[in-house]
Amino acid sequence: MTATMTTPAPPTPAGGLFAPRLRAMTVGVVALVSLLAFEALAVGTAMPTVARGLDGIALYGIAFGGPFAAGVLAMVLSGLWSDMRGPSGPVWHGLGWFVAGLVVAGSATSMEVLVVGRVVQGFGSGLLSVALYVVVGRVYPERLHRRIFAAFAAAWVVPSLVGPAVAGLVVEHLGWRWVFLAVPAVAVPAGLLIGPGLRAVGAVPAAGRPAGALTRLGWAGAAAVSAALLHVGGQQRGITAVALVGAALAGLLVSAPRLLPAGFLRAGRGLPTVIGLRGLASAAFVAAEVVIPLMLTRERGLSPTAAGLVLTAGALAWSGGSWLQGRMPVPRSRATLPTVGLACITLGTAVVTSALVPAAPVWVAVLGWAGAGLGMGLLYPSLSVLTLELSAPGEQGRNSSSLQLGDSLFAATVLALTGALLAASAAPGPGSYAGTLAVAAGLGLLGALLAHRVVPATR
Repeated sequence: MTATMTTPAPPTPAGGLFAPRLRAMTVGVVALVSLLAFEALAVGTAMPTVARGLDGIALYGIAFGGPFAAGVLAMVLSGLWSDMRGPSGPVWHGLGWFVAGLVVAGSATSMEVLVVGRVVQGFGSGLLSVALYVVVGRVYPERLHRRIFAAFAAAWVVPSLVGPAVAGLVVEHLGWRWVFLAVPAVAVPAGLLIGPGLRAVGAVPAAGRPAGALTRLGWAGAAAVSAALLHVGGQQRGITAVALVGAALAGLLVSAPRLLPAGFLRAGRGLPTVIGLRGLASAAFVAAEVVIPLMLTRERGLSPTAAGLVLTAGALAWSGGSWLQGRMPVPRSRATLPTVGLACITLGTAVVTSALVPAAPVWVAVLGWAGAGLGMGLLYPSLSVLTLELSAPGEQGRNSSSLQLGDSLFAATVLALTGALLAASAAPGPGSYAGTLAVAAGLGLLGALLAHRVVPATR
């Protein structure tokens, strides 16, 4: 049973994230999160060139689905490992697998070898992403949790702004291999920066392996296979796509609830709702984000660059919202920031549909998307803080892995369904765009209506 308590942090001198005791750790963990984000975003830019250069178009789908699936399995393993022995092991192993995968992918002479490297890289990313959350719970005092998670959010947003452009320049002027090979040069020093802090983190005493650990890993494997099928199916057309996506969704419906907190499906109070809100927000934002450039270029005649700048407005607002929530006074209710954030996502996404009305100025849609980004910035770090706050010391890893699993699986599922909706018509039009945005707004509204349930039931 999840305990409503915070993990006692080591004594920390007065100061913020860059106090002498925390400075190296803060720089290191934020750098690692930035690298994970950059690599996840940059590969999409480089992969068409990679596939052509290695004559591997047939493996294009699995080059994305493979690492995603490996990451799902690694997230669960990292959570169990962190709870049993502390986060140091999964951090170092995650960094090692991540760097090794990048080296293999960057030096690949065939698409098959590159896929192996991508899977290894994805496994390392999954280990790292969960373990770094546990590091926050063990190293940083509670008063700094909102700020460090705001820094994590910024570490994802900044690569989303510059990552694709930087990757494109690297591919054009240095070659696609350096999209993979340049990252270890930064990842290794970042790991060394956090080394002293990790050595000071003790393991939470555990009575052997947690009950049901092997069963949980088994369900994680099933979810990983389903996630891979979802990615591959999304790259197909016709009956093949329907069969693969259908099988993947069925697998996720069976396996995912067994990896998430009890009460997740009925929005149980406390942690189950926290996990659910993160998934709903992620799904809503991604569903809208993938359709906005297509809608603006086809319906309003914007250039690809101009349509991309609309997404940039959302990313900048996300970063601003993260900064704001880290510095505002702590709300009186845990539900305040999640409710406001999801309301912003819902309203902002609804306003984006104004772009389908020829008489409406495009800047109205831009403001709407910025509002949705602001909501994500307010929401994401606050849910990360709540996850640690509602976790007993020996459950931080499991609950952090559940948070990120829900996030990833919800987004992947909605992406597959969105792709199917757009592919159903030979030429997507206003109806399919409006339908996708309505789904996104509906997910946000559902989350806003459930947000009050992040407050655990009183006894």
